Amino acid sequence: MSALSCCNNSAPFRFWNSSIGKKIIVALTGIILVGYLAGHLVGNLLIFQGEHAFNEYAHFLQTMLHGYGVWIARIVLLGTLVLHVVATIQLTLANRIARNIQYQCPDTVTATVSSRMMIWSGSTILAFIVFHILHYTVRVSPTLAELGENNPHAMVITGFSNVLVSLFYIVAISLLCSHLSHGVGSIFQTLGLRSHKTALAIDLLSRAYALAIWLGFISIPVAIMVFGFGK
Repeated sequence: MSALSCCNNSAPFRFWNSSIGKKIIVALTGIILVGYLAGHLVGNLLIFQGEHAFNEYAHFLQTMLHGYGVWIARIVLLGTLVLHVVATIQLTLANRIARNIQYQCPDTVTATVSSRMMIWSGSTILAFIVFHILHYTVRVSPTLAELGENNPHAMVITGFSNVLVSLFYIVAISLLCSHLSHGVGSIFQTLGLRSHKTALAIDLLSRAYALAIWLGFISIPVAIMVFGFGK
C-alpha cells in the first residue's frame, strides 16, 4: 500500500472528507472566531476610553508573552479561518452538486439565492480582512506606520477619517454580521444543542449577538467620520 493510500485511509482524512466532519470543523472553528470577535470588539471599544487606555491595550497585545503572544494568536486565527472557509466552500459545492443544478421548488430557489449571496458576501469579508490587515497591522501607508509605532489611538482616528475606508469597513462588518445571525445558530444545530424547545431562544441569541457585534464595530468609524471623535 502506497504512502498516499495510507494517508487517504487515515482517520483525520476520512473525517475531513465526510460531510458531518466538515460541519463539525465549521462549527468548532466558528466558536473560535465568534469568541475572537467578541474579545476584539471589547479591546477596540477602549478607544472611547481615551488615548492612554487604548494605547496601553495596544502595547499589551504587542508585548504579551514577550512579543510571541500576538504571533501565536495570529497563526491560530489564520489556521482557524482557513479551515472554516475551505470547509464551508466544500460543503456549499457538495450541496449544489447534490441538487444537480435543477430547481423546481420555490424553497429550493430561495436556498440557492441565499447560498450565492453567502459566497459573494464571504468573498467581500475575506477581501476586507486582507485590507484590514494591510491597513492597520502591516501599515502599508507610511503615515499610519509612523503613527502606529508611537500612537495607535491616533492611527485608528486617522485611518477612519478616510470616508472610503470607513464605508468599506461598515459594509464588510454588516455582511459579517449577516453571516453571524445565521452562523451562531448553525453551531448549536451542528453540535446537537438545538431542539424544538430551544430553537427560538437560539435564533434570538444569534441575532442579538450579531446586532451587538455590528453596533459595537461600526460605532467607531461612525463616531470618527460623522461626529469627528478624536479629531
